Amino acid sequence: MDQDLLDRLTIKQLVDDWAVWRDAGDWDRFRTVWHDDGVMQATWTQGTADEFIAMTKAGWAKGVFILHFLGGNSIDLNGDRAISQTKMTISQRAVVHDQLVDVVCTGRFYDFIERRNGKWGFVLRQPIYEKDRMDPVDPSATIKLDQKLLMSFPEGYRHLAYLQSQIGYPIRTDMPGLKGEAVEKLYARGASWLAGGALTLGH
Repeated sequence: MDQDLLDRLTIKQLVDDWAVWRDAGDWDRFRTVWHDDGVMQATWTQGTADEFIAMTKAGWAKGVFILHFLGGNSIDLNGDRAISQTKMTISQRAVVHDQLVDVVCTGRFYDFIERRNGKWGFVLRQPIYEKDRMDPVDPSATIKLDQKLLMSFPEGYRHLAYLQSQIGYPIRTDMPGLKGEAVEKLYARGASWLAGGALTLGH
């Protein structure tokens, strides 16, 4: 098989494995998709792969329920480095103001992936949050949100952030969205790293 195609298939499999193993709680296999210095960025937690696993386990123990669904994938490949973008949705269910609700956030996973010693793995996963919505699980129910709090969060993930803030998580408010300075900086960081530059973790 052509090496370029084999690398792309391997990277796509890595992206798929992340979602399946993370949502299934298959932590031993989930850890294998990361390099030891891999970093996860999210609205509710930021840290190394091991820190992310520990935080997710702690969330599971107190009923935090987050799932991921993947769509189309695009890979920019340069030797042992790749930038992978994958359309995705993040779905979270929780009680907000005494109502059980679902939040669905649509966006992309923007991944810095590298081959080291023959093994591809995640170096940095940075979600891009494009739009979201909140719906009561009971279609006959209504929910009144604090509009000041809601509008304090970025447009692309304000309902997700609202929900997560209600269950006790501090929310990072500078994550990249569909447009704007944050996502343009992310694209620039990705292009620089893909070309051989150093990886910077700041936004």
